[in-house]
Amino acid sequence: QVQLVESGGGVVQPGGSLRLSCAASGTILSFNGMIWYRQGPGKERESVAAISSRGKTNYADSVKGRFTISRDNAKGTLYLQMNSLKPEDTAVYYCNAVGVHTPDGKSGDYWGQGTQVIVSS
Repeated sequence: QVQLVESGGGVVQPGGSLRLSCAASGTILSFNGMIWYRQGPGKERESVAAISSRGKTNYADSVKGRFTISRDNAKGTLYLQMNSLKPEDTAVYYCNAVGVHTPDGKSGDYWGQGTQVIVSS
């Protein structure tokens, strides 16, 4: 059973930085990609940043140049470095693993429980 646990959220002033982590437990043989999503108050969930199994990254226009997605395969952890934070970045941030294959022969997508980020002065 694969589980994803996010951490690193909190309250930060505009212009500040946070680093979110998403730790995976369980054995993952392979995956297609991992994505950070966010859902702000009264808004739909949106993708923020993605990284493929080969390390190719993509970002939403709203966070390009400010956010960086990365992963440490040895630690089984996905990261989102967020700099120059703005009030509109306030949201619950979720990590999503796509196309995960496990030793029992199953495949599927997995979600974390989310971590709250509040950008406010």
